[in-house]
Amino acid sequence: MKYILLKLLDYQYLTRDESRELLTAIVNGDVPETQLSAIITIFLMRSISVDEVLGFREALMEMRTHIDLSDYRSVDIVGTGGDGKNTFNISTTASFVVAGAGYPVVKHGNYGATSVSGSSNAMEQQGVKFTTDGDILRKSLDEASIAYLHAPLFSPALKAVAPIRKSLGVRTFFNVLGPLVNPVEPEYQLLGVYNLSLSRLYRYIYQANNKKFSIVHSMDGYDEISLTGDFKVISNNGEHLYHPEELGFDKIKESDIYGGSTIKDVVSIFNNVLNATATTTQTNVVILNAAFAIQLIEENKTIEECIDIARESIYAKKALRSLNKFIAINS
Repeated sequence: MKYILLKLLDYQYLTRDESRELLTAIVNGDVPETQLSAIITIFLMRSISVDEVLGFREALMEMRTHIDLSDYRSVDIVGTGGDGKNTFNISTTASFVVAGAGYPVVKHGNYGATSVSGSSNAMEQQGVKFTTDGDILRKSLDEASIAYLHAPLFSPALKAVAPIRKSLGVRTFFNVLGPLVNPVEPEYQLLGVYNLSLSRLYRYIYQANNKKFSIVHSMDGYDEISLTGDFKVISNNGEHLYHPEELGFDKIKESDIYGGSTIKDVVSIFNNVLNATATTTQTNVVILNAAFAIQLIEENKTIEECIDIARESIYAKKALRSLNKFIAINS
């Protein structure tokens, strides 16, 4: 372990095996908090390599709480976080829109580390109790088309470093790992990233693992489709730069999707969208993110058709019914 720490301090990249060994040591409590803070800081000061990500991921997946939900052929909608924009919970809201449209969603999430509210904060505000009980998760998928996996329950490493991540308040390599360690390994994943270099990293990893994926990035730095400007979508079928106007949406201001200063503020927007009482701009951002997740599953449908499906899920109150059933099952 000392060799690995010295290598990092010398700004050298770790091998895949060294990365797996390091994260295993972190989880086992063999890395003092001061050293862990230094390690996280080092990764803030340089890019992370593919081998390092793969090694970290292997360690997390080896130690995860395993649950088999593969027969649902589910999708996960997630952002890396760390974009510093403090939007409302767009990917979480979009997850319920996709579920309301009848597509199975297994959402893997955590408390906010770099924003006011993460998806787990939003779920707790609704009275949701997190669980690893397979019967409850299956019932949730059967009746609400969505199950929620609170990351610290399934990945002990994420729980071990949570206090340090929160105290630093900036993105770390755990932001990069989060989307890759959904314990059920869903068939589809829509991922938002905060810069294009990360999109290339994830693209390589997804292709290596034969994942059906779409990576979205707003060119002004959002880790989701924000409608504040042009955005790029990278998938198994290549990549495309979109302008909001070409999809029938107006360009919006950053303040239109700001989440607020408290968890209550953020969750109120989440609820307003699903109740079809949010602003048009807030609703449109959710619709478009949900639409690209739907198109990932419905690859023969145009994005315009998927937008219509997502819009109907909100305005026909399908997404709201999914949320209400989900809360009833998981409270």
